[in-house]
Amino acid sequence: MTELNERKALVVKKYRLHEKDTGSPEVQIALLTKRISSLTEHFKSSIKDHQSRRGLLMMVGQRRRLINYLRSKSVDRYKKVTKELGLRK
Repeated sequence: MTELNERKALVVKKYRLHEKDTGSPEVQIALLTKRISSLTEHFKSSIKDHQSRRGLLMMVGQRRRLINYLRSKSVDRYKKVTKELGLRK
């Protein structure tokens, strides 16, 4: 496995709800958070990369929608994920 796949597998393993879970909101939020943080690091050296910045904003919006969905379904799971990932709100 490549390094990216290994990191993704570790994130999925940490936030999954059951053995075969890869699509729960918790897993999706965690994966998006990792991608957002890596893109944020990329922008420190590539200030003029506006196309990637657009992708970053789309990911942030997707994560926000997933967080709102999770909050509407289960407040306990919402609080757990936001605390573990260090997200505001």
